[in-house]
Amino acid sequence: MKIEYKNIVLRDMTEKDIDDDIRWNTVETDWGNWDAPWESLPDLQTFDPEAYRKKELGKLAEPKDEIRWGFEIDTAEGKHIGALSSYMMNENFEWTPLKNAKPGEKLFRAVGIDICESCFCGKGLGTNALAAFINYLLENGVAEIFTQTWSGNIRMIKCAEKLGFEECRRKKDLRLVNGKHYDGLTFRLDKEKFYNIYNK
Repeated sequence: MKIEYKNIVLRDMTEKDIDDDIRWNTVETDWGNWDAPWESLPDLQTFDPEAYRKKELGKLAEPKDEIRWGFEIDTAEGKHIGALSSYMMNENFEWTPLKNAKPGEKLFRAVGIDICESCFCGKGLGTNALAAFINYLLENGVAEIFTQTWSGNIRMIKCAEKLGFEECRRKKDLRLVNGKHYDGLTFRLDKEKFYNIYNK
């Protein structure tokens, strides 16, 4: 599957992407300072390239979900620069794997993004990629969309607000990053605002 929007392309992962992912987990690792660094930075220290390659090859061999949970991000020129993902949250805005959901439990879709090639950060590519992903999910019946970040990730906050997300929950001093406490933030998409931006 491939989605083109402005200056980016969203596509399914291929085997050749694994080498980029390994480089992003061993050499080009600045993204880890922004994407949940309380998880990412410890994971980077214990990253095992061969185990990762084996795991990803196994995932590539599996049938793809009809409604994708994420995409790889390319520039319009074909440069692989990062990835989008999504996950489910419960009514307390806590990550909840579908297999662990309780009968009748209401779940919500949250989206996330990593621009791992640092030289492409700050150019609006991530905003366009996230916009294209959100539109894809809405077109495929996802009724409500959220995103989560921490108060120190100013770029992600600005990106979310630019796309029509509005803060709906703040947990004070939830995250500890480099010895400093930051708030945990959850944003809910205002679809009317989003479409006004997306269709420009």
